Amino acid sequence: MPTIPRKRLAPEDIRTPEGADQKVLLAAPRGYCAGVDRAVIAVERALEHYGAPVYVRKEIVHNRHVVDTLSERGAVFVNETDEVPEGARLVFSAHGVSPAVHAEAAARELSTIDATCPLVTKVHREAVRFARDGYRILLVGHAGHEEVEGTMGEAPDDITLIQNPEEAKTVEIGDAESLVWLSQTTLSVDETMETVNILRERFPHLQDPPSDDICYATSNRQVAVKKIAPQSDLVLVVGSANSSNSVRLVEVALEHGAKDARRVDFAREVDESWFHDVATVGVTSGASVPEGLVQDLLKLLGEYGFGSVEEIVTAEEDIMFSLPRELRKDLKAAGKKTSNKRDGADRDHDLI
Repeated sequence: MPTIPRKRLAPEDIRTPEGADQKVLLAAPRGYCAGVDRAVIAVERALEHYGAPVYVRKEIVHNRHVVDTLSERGAVFVNETDEVPEGARLVFSAHGVSPAVHAEAAARELSTIDATCPLVTKVHREAVRFARDGYRILLVGHAGHEEVEGTMGEAPDDITLIQNPEEAKTVEIGDAESLVWLSQTTLSVDETMETVNILRERFPHLQDPPSDDICYATSNRQVAVKKIAPQSDLVLVVGSANSSNSVRLVEVALEHGAKDARRVDFAREVDESWFHDVATVGVTSGASVPEGLVQDLLKLLGEYGFGSVEEIVTAEEDIMFSLPRELRKDLKAAGKKTSNKRDGADRDHDLI
Protein backbone atom coordinates (compact mmCIF):
# COMPACT_ATOMS: atom_id res chain seq x y z
CA MET A 1 0.00 0.00 0.00
CA PRO A 2 1.29 3.50 -0.80
CA THR A 3 2.24 5.70 2.14
CA ILE A 4 -0.42 8.27 2.97
CA PRO A 5 1.19 11.71 3.43
CA ARG A 6 0.98 12.95 6.99
CA LYS A 7 -1.44 15.82 7.44
CA ARG A 8 0.45 18.81 8.75
CA LEU A 9 -0.70 20.93 11.63
CA ALA A 10 -1.77 24.37 10.46
CA PRO A 11 0.26 27.35 11.73
CA GLU A 12 -2.67 28.44 13.87
CA ASP A 13 -2.63 25.05 15.60
CA ILE A 14 0.91 25.57 16.90
CA ARG A 15 1.14 26.59 20.55
CA THR A 16 3.34 29.69 20.79
CA PRO A 17 4.98 31.17 23.90
CA GLU A 18 2.91 34.06 25.21
CA GLY A 19 4.36 37.45 24.35
CA ALA A 20 7.42 35.98 22.59
CA ASP A 21 8.73 37.19 19.24
CA GLN A 22 9.36 34.21 17.00
CA LYS A 23 12.68 34.32 15.17
CA VAL A 24 15.43 32.30 13.53
CA LEU A 25 19.10 32.44 14.43
CA LEU A 26 20.96 31.37 11.29
CA ALA A 27 24.47 30.08 11.95
CA ALA A 28 27.38 31.10 9.74
CA PRO A 29 29.52 29.45 8.53
CA ARG A 30 27.29 26.57 7.48
CA GLY A 31 26.93 24.26 4.51
CA TYR A 32 29.50 23.39 1.86
CA CYS A 33 33.17 23.37 2.78
CA ALA A 34 35.97 23.69 0.24
CA GLY A 35 36.61 19.94 0.10
CA VAL A 36 32.98 19.11 -0.58
CA ASP A 37 32.68 21.88 -3.16
CA ARG A 38 35.75 20.56 -4.97
CA ALA A 39 34.48 16.97 -4.98
CA VAL A 40 31.00 17.83 -6.24
CA ILE A 41 32.37 20.11 -8.97
CA ALA A 42 34.82 17.36 -9.96
CA VAL A 43 31.94 14.96 -10.69
CA GLU A 44 29.95 17.65 -12.49
CA ARG A 45 32.90 18.64 -14.67
CA ALA A 46 33.76 14.99 -15.36
CA LEU A 47 30.21 14.37 -16.58
CA GLU A 48 30.38 17.49 -18.76
CA HIS A 49 33.78 16.59 -20.22
CA TYR A 50 33.73 12.80 -20.55
CA GLY A 51 29.98 12.20 -20.69
CA ALA A 52 27.94 9.68 -18.72
CA PRO A 53 28.41 7.32 -17.11
CA VAL A 54 31.04 8.43 -14.63
CA TYR A 55 31.39 5.98 -11.76
CA VAL A 56 31.89 7.15 -8.18
CA ARG A 57 33.13 4.91 -5.37
CA LYS A 58 30.87 5.34 -2.34
CA GLU A 59 28.93 8.61 -1.99
CA ILE A 60 30.98 11.52 -3.33
CA VAL A 61 29.92 13.38 -0.16
CA HIS A 62 27.49 12.32 2.55
CA ASN A 63 24.34 14.07 1.38
CA ARG A 64 21.26 12.47 -0.14
CA HIS A 65 20.29 15.44 -2.29
CA VAL A 66 23.76 15.78 -3.81
CA VAL A 67 24.01 12.06 -4.58
CA ASP A 68 20.49 11.90 -6.06
CA THR A 69 21.09 14.99 -8.20
CA LEU A 70 24.38 13.71 -9.58
CA SER A 71 22.78 10.30 -10.23
CA GLU A 72 20.15 12.01 -12.37
CA ARG A 73 22.97 13.57 -14.40
CA GLY A 74 24.64 10.24 -15.10
CA ALA A 75 26.90 9.52 -12.13
CA VAL A 76 26.81 5.86 -11.07
CA PHE A 77 27.58 5.26 -7.40
CA VAL A 78 29.14 1.94 -6.45
CA ASN A 79 30.42 0.46 -3.20
CA GLU A 80 33.57 -1.18 -4.54
CA THR A 81 35.84 -0.98 -7.57
CA ASP A 82 34.92 -4.47 -8.77
CA GLU A 83 31.46 -3.12 -9.63
CA VAL A 84 33.00 -0.79 -12.22
CA PRO A 85 33.46 -2.09 -15.78
CA GLU A 86 37.11 -2.55 -16.72
CA GLY A 87 38.55 0.52 -18.40
CA ALA A 88 35.79 2.84 -17.15
CA ARG A 89 36.23 6.15 -15.34
CA LEU A 90 36.03 6.17 -11.54
CA VAL A 91 36.00 9.05 -9.07
CA PHE A 92 37.18 8.50 -5.51
CA SER A 93 35.02 10.33 -2.96
CA ALA A 94 36.02 13.27 -0.78
CA HIS A 95 36.55 10.89 2.15
CA GLY A 96 39.60 9.23 0.60
CA VAL A 97 40.61 5.62 -0.05
CA SER A 98 43.39 3.30 1.00
CA PRO A 99 46.37 2.31 -1.18
CA ALA A 100 44.69 -1.07 -1.65
CA VAL A 101 41.73 0.59 -3.39
CA HIS A 102 44.09 2.51 -5.68
CA ALA A 103 45.77 -0.80 -6.53
CA GLU A 104 42.43 -2.49 -7.24
CA ALA A 105 41.47 0.33 -9.62
CA ALA A 106 44.81 0.10 -11.41
CA ALA A 107 44.40 -3.68 -11.80
CA ARG A 108 41.06 -3.09 -13.54
CA GLU A 109 42.68 -0.42 -15.74
CA LEU A 110 40.26 2.21 -14.50
CA SER A 111 40.82 5.87 -15.30
CA THR A 112 40.63 7.43 -11.83
CA ILE A 113 39.98 10.92 -10.53
CA ASP A 114 40.97 11.36 -6.90
CA ALA A 115 38.54 13.82 -5.29
CA THR A 116 39.85 13.17 -1.77
CA CYS A 117 39.67 16.33 0.32
CA PRO A 118 43.20 17.76 0.64
CA LEU A 119 42.73 17.92 4.42
CA VAL A 120 42.07 14.18 4.49
CA THR A 121 45.08 13.63 2.27
CA LYS A 122 47.14 15.53 4.85
CA VAL A 123 46.12 13.02 7.53
CA HIS A 124 47.00 10.13 5.19
CA ARG A 125 50.47 11.57 4.65
CA GLU A 126 50.94 12.05 8.38
CA ALA A 127 50.04 8.41 8.96
CA VAL A 128 52.54 7.24 6.34
CA ARG A 129 55.30 9.44 7.71
CA PHE A 130 54.80 8.52 11.36
CA ALA A 131 54.59 4.80 10.54
CA ARG A 132 57.78 5.05 8.49
CA ASP A 133 59.50 6.76 11.44
CA GLY A 134 58.56 3.95 13.81
CA TYR A 135 55.60 5.50 15.62
CA ARG A 136 52.54 3.71 16.93
CA ILE A 137 49.54 5.78 15.78
CA LEU A 138 46.36 6.20 17.81
CA LEU A 139 43.64 7.26 15.38
CA VAL A 140 40.61 8.92 16.95
CA GLY A 141 37.63 8.21 14.71
CA HIS A 142 34.60 6.07 13.97
CA ALA A 143 34.87 2.49 12.75
CA GLY A 144 33.32 1.96 9.34
CA HIS A 145 33.57 5.58 8.21
CA GLU A 146 35.19 5.77 4.76
CA GLU A 147 37.72 8.34 5.91
CA VAL A 148 38.88 6.12 8.77
CA GLU A 149 39.11 3.08 6.50
CA GLY A 150 41.26 5.04 4.06
CA THR A 151 43.59 6.40 6.76
CA MET A 152 44.02 3.02 8.44
CA GLY A 153 44.78 1.49 5.06
CA GLU A 154 47.86 3.71 4.77
CA ALA A 155 49.56 1.95 7.70
CA PRO A 156 47.35 -0.94 8.84
CA ASP A 157 49.99 -2.55 11.06
CA ASP A 158 50.81 0.67 12.90
CA ILE A 159 47.39 2.22 13.65
CA THR A 160 45.04 1.55 16.55
CA LEU A 161 41.53 3.02 16.30
CA ILE A 162 40.08 4.82 19.34
CA GLN A 163 36.39 5.62 18.92
CA ASN A 164 35.50 7.42 22.16
CA PRO A 165 36.70 8.35 25.67
CA GLU A 166 35.65 4.95 27.01
CA GLU A 167 37.95 3.14 24.59
CA ALA A 168 40.74 5.57 25.47
CA LYS A 169 40.52 4.38 29.08
CA THR A 170 41.10 0.72 28.18
CA VAL A 171 43.19 0.58 25.01
CA GLU A 172 46.44 -1.40 25.28
CA ILE A 173 49.35 -0.50 23.03
CA GLY A 174 52.16 -2.68 24.31
CA ASP A 175 55.62 -1.19 24.78
CA ALA A 176 55.59 1.37 21.99
CA GLU A 177 58.12 4.08 22.82
CA SER A 178 57.08 6.49 20.06
CA LEU A 179 53.38 7.29 20.16
CA VAL A 180 51.33 9.89 18.27
CA TRP A 181 47.62 10.59 17.81
CA LEU A 182 45.77 11.56 14.65
CA SER A 183 42.03 12.07 14.10
CA GLN A 184 39.21 11.81 11.61
CA THR A 185 38.60 15.30 10.23
CA THR A 186 34.84 15.48 10.94
CA LEU A 187 34.64 14.76 14.66
CA SER A 188 33.36 16.81 17.55
CA VAL A 189 36.25 18.99 18.65
CA ASP A 190 35.28 18.72 22.32
CA GLU A 191 34.83 14.94 22.36
CA THR A 192 38.06 14.43 20.44
CA MET A 193 40.03 16.45 22.98
CA GLU A 194 38.32 14.61 25.84
CA THR A 195 39.54 11.36 24.29
CA VAL A 196 43.03 12.75 23.69
CA ASN A 197 43.33 14.09 27.24
CA ILE A 198 42.56 10.63 28.61
CA LEU A 199 45.20 9.15 26.32
CA ARG A 200 47.72 11.77 27.48
CA GLU A 201 47.10 10.86 31.11
CA ARG A 202 47.71 7.18 30.37
CA PHE A 203 50.58 7.71 27.93
CA PRO A 204 52.53 10.85 28.94
CA HIS A 205 54.89 10.49 25.96
CA LEU A 206 52.00 10.74 23.47
CA GLN A 207 52.82 13.30 20.78
CA ASP A 208 50.43 15.65 18.97
CA PRO A 209 50.09 15.79 15.18
CA PRO A 210 52.05 18.64 13.53
CA SER A 211 48.78 20.50 12.89
CA ASP A 212 45.12 20.16 13.81
CA ASP A 213 43.54 17.22 11.97
CA ILE A 214 39.91 18.26 12.53
CA CYS A 215 39.09 20.32 9.47
CA TYR A 216 38.56 24.06 9.68
CA ALA A 217 34.99 23.74 8.38
CA THR A 218 33.97 21.15 10.96
CA SER A 219 35.44 23.30 13.73
CA ASN A 220 33.89 26.52 12.42
CA ARG A 221 30.41 25.01 12.14
CA GLN A 222 30.61 23.68 15.68
CA VAL A 223 31.72 27.09 17.01
CA ALA A 224 28.77 28.74 15.25
CA VAL A 225 26.32 26.23 16.74
CA LYS A 226 27.76 26.79 20.20
CA LYS A 227 26.98 30.50 19.73
CA ILE A 228 23.31 30.05 18.81
CA ALA A 229 22.47 27.00 20.95
CA PRO A 230 22.03 28.74 24.35
CA GLN A 231 19.51 31.14 22.79
CA SER A 232 17.54 28.47 20.91
CA ASP A 233 14.49 26.53 21.99
CA LEU A 234 15.03 24.30 18.96
CA VAL A 235 18.04 23.84 16.69
CA LEU A 236 17.47 22.34 13.25
CA VAL A 237 20.49 20.87 11.45
CA VAL A 238 20.17 20.17 7.74
CA GLY A 239 22.27 17.14 6.89
CA SER A 240 22.17 13.41 6.19
CA ALA A 241 22.25 10.63 8.78
CA ASN A 242 25.55 9.27 7.45
CA SER A 243 27.19 12.70 7.62
CA SER A 244 29.44 12.58 10.67
CA ASN A 245 29.80 16.34 10.95
CA SER A 246 26.02 16.89 10.65
CA VAL A 247 25.28 14.38 13.40
CA ARG A 248 27.94 16.03 15.58
CA LEU A 249 26.22 19.42 15.14
CA VAL A 250 23.06 18.06 16.76
CA GLU A 251 25.10 16.74 19.67
CA VAL A 252 27.02 20.00 20.05
CA ALA A 253 23.78 22.01 20.07
CA LEU A 254 22.33 19.89 22.87
CA GLU A 255 25.57 19.98 24.85
CA HIS A 256 25.69 23.79 24.69
CA GLY A 257 22.23 24.78 25.80
CA ALA A 258 19.68 24.10 23.07
CA LYS A 259 16.43 22.84 24.58
CA ASP A 260 15.93 20.55 21.60
CA ALA A 261 17.89 19.74 18.43
CA ARG A 262 16.91 17.73 15.35
CA ARG A 263 18.52 16.70 12.07
CA VAL A 264 16.63 16.63 8.76
CA ASP A 265 17.66 16.03 5.18
CA PHE A 266 14.90 18.20 3.78
CA ALA A 267 12.39 20.76 5.02
CA ARG A 268 9.59 18.29 4.29
CA GLU A 269 10.93 16.03 7.06
CA VAL A 270 10.30 18.65 9.75
CA ASP A 271 7.55 17.71 12.17
CA GLU A 272 5.75 20.97 12.85
CA SER A 273 4.79 19.75 16.33
CA TRP A 274 8.42 20.50 17.21
CA PHE A 275 7.41 24.19 17.05
CA HIS A 276 5.11 24.00 20.09
CA ASP A 277 6.26 26.51 22.75
CA VAL A 278 9.23 27.54 20.60
CA ALA A 279 10.18 31.21 20.28
CA THR A 280 13.66 30.89 18.76
CA VAL A 281 14.83 28.33 16.19
CA GLY A 282 18.51 27.94 15.47
CA VAL A 283 19.39 26.76 11.96
CA THR A 284 22.60 25.38 10.52
CA SER A 285 23.74 22.74 8.03
CA GLY A 286 26.52 20.20 7.67
CA ALA A 287 29.57 20.67 5.50
CA SER A 288 28.11 18.65 2.59
CA VAL A 289 24.75 20.45 2.36
CA PRO A 290 23.82 22.80 -0.52
CA GLU A 291 22.53 26.18 0.64
CA GLY A 292 19.27 25.67 -1.27
CA LEU A 293 18.18 23.07 1.28
CA VAL A 294 18.67 25.59 4.09
CA GLN A 295 16.63 28.17 2.19
CA ASP A 296 13.82 25.62 1.81
CA LEU A 297 13.84 25.19 5.59
CA LEU A 298 13.77 28.95 6.19
CA LYS A 299 10.76 29.21 3.88
CA LEU A 300 8.93 26.55 5.89
CA LEU A 301 9.82 28.27 9.16
CA GLY A 302 8.48 31.54 7.76
CA GLU A 303 5.14 29.85 7.08
CA TYR A 304 4.96 28.97 10.78
CA GLY A 305 5.68 32.47 12.04
CA PHE A 306 9.47 32.38 12.17
CA GLY A 307 9.91 35.06 9.54
CA SER A 308 12.53 37.12 11.34
CA VAL A 309 15.99 35.74 10.46
CA GLU A 310 19.19 36.93 12.13
CA GLU A 311 22.46 35.56 10.80
CA ILE A 312 25.06 34.92 13.50
CA VAL A 313 28.52 35.02 11.94
CA THR A 314 31.44 33.58 13.89
CA ALA A 315 34.01 33.18 11.09
CA GLU A 316 34.61 33.97 7.43
CA GLU A 317 35.71 31.23 5.03
CA ASP A 318 37.41 31.90 1.70
CA ILE A 319 39.34 28.67 1.10
CA MET A 320 39.10 27.03 -2.31
CA PHE A 321 40.83 23.84 -3.45
CA SER A 322 41.83 23.25 -7.05
CA LEU A 323 40.21 20.44 -9.02
CA PRO A 324 41.84 16.98 -8.91
CA ARG A 325 45.08 16.81 -10.89
CA GLU A 326 43.87 14.12 -13.32
CA LEU A 327 40.79 16.15 -14.26
CA ARG A 328 42.69 19.43 -14.59
CA LYS A 329 45.14 17.77 -16.97
CA ASP A 330 42.41 16.48 -19.29
CA LEU A 331 40.47 19.75 -19.20
CA LYS A 332 43.60 21.75 -20.00
CA ALA A 333 44.45 19.44 -22.92
CA ALA A 334 40.95 20.03 -24.30
CA GLY A 335 41.30 23.80 -23.96
CA LYS A 336 38.67 23.98 -21.23
CA LYS A 337 38.88 25.99 -18.03
CA THR A 338 40.29 24.23 -15.00
CA SER A 339 39.04 26.63 -12.31
CA ASN A 340 36.46 25.91 -9.63
CA LYS A 341 34.73 29.12 -10.64
CA ARG A 342 31.86 29.52 -13.06
CA ASP A 343 31.65 32.47 -15.45
CA GLY A 344 34.32 34.31 -13.50
CA ALA A 345 32.37 34.32 -10.24
CA ASP A 346 32.51 32.12 -7.17
CA ARG A 347 30.44 29.01 -7.62
CA ASP A 348 26.84 29.04 -6.46
CA HIS A 349 26.72 26.08 -4.09
CA ASP A 350 23.19 25.15 -5.11
CA LEU A 351 22.91 22.17 -7.40
CA ILE A 352 20.63 23.17 -10.25
